[in-house]
Amino acid sequence: MLTLRMTRHGAKKRPYYHIVVADARSPRDGRFIEKVGTYNPMLPKDDAKRVTLVAERITHWLKNGAQPSDRVARFLEAAKLGPKVTWRESPKRSAPKAKAQERIKANEEAAKAAAEAAAAPKEALAPEAAAEEAPAA
Repeated sequence: MLTLRMTRHGAKKRPYYHIVVADARSPRDGRFIEKVGTYNPMLPKDDAKRVTLVAERITHWLKNGAQPSDRVARFLEAAKLGPKVTWRESPKRSAPKAKAQERIKANEEAAKAAAEAAAAPKEALAPEAAAEEAPAA
């Protein structure tokens, strides 16, 4: 199976990626078939040179069955070369486990109760303040 994915280049702490067509079984930075673009995460997001793609070759490989990785699929969607992709912001395995979710829920409930308690005295003072102002007038 062919994939459109990134291979890492550049120095330590200064990444630079090539977008390549490779066999899915080959190593990340190993053998590839063709280089079809680059990605430089060190540039600002609005820079035109941050992501460069060879549109003609990418469409050729997509028609021949190459599957883009998640990150490359985002680049292709932004360049209007690939279909609209849906992705989740964080992977399922990094989501909090059951006990942590219960703890989060309990903390939210406690915070909500504290907010209601803090709001209650202000509401109670409002009628008293109105009553104090009435005799003064």
